[in-house]
Amino acid sequence: MRQGHTSLRVNDKVEVIAGKDKGRVGKVLRIDKDNNRLVVERINMIKKHQKATASQAGQIIEKEASIHLSNVMLVCPECAETVRIGKKLLEDGTKVRVCKKCQATIATASK
Repeated sequence: MRQGHTSLRVNDKVEVIAGKDKGRVGKVLRIDKDNNRLVVERINMIKKHQKATASQAGQIIEKEASIHLSNVMLVCPECAETVRIGKKLLEDGTKVRVCKKCQATIATASK
């Protein structure tokens, strides 16, 4: 896979297809294009031990760790299945993402 290339966007709904969280669905929070990794909401949770500072007590924080983007697939908003993503050029010259199963246009999710 080319470095920095993905058809996924922030706020897309994805399903994990490999690893300990296989089958779970979540929303993409961040994408690291340099390392081909992404952070999905409530997926791959880790415990981070944070040292005490002068203003804050020490604590154990639970947070999401990144996973490789090859381990997730987009969930189509129309057919509600995990799908591959195609690209299509519209008449007005804009490029859009398309569901390979139902041919529906996948709109860029808004925040």
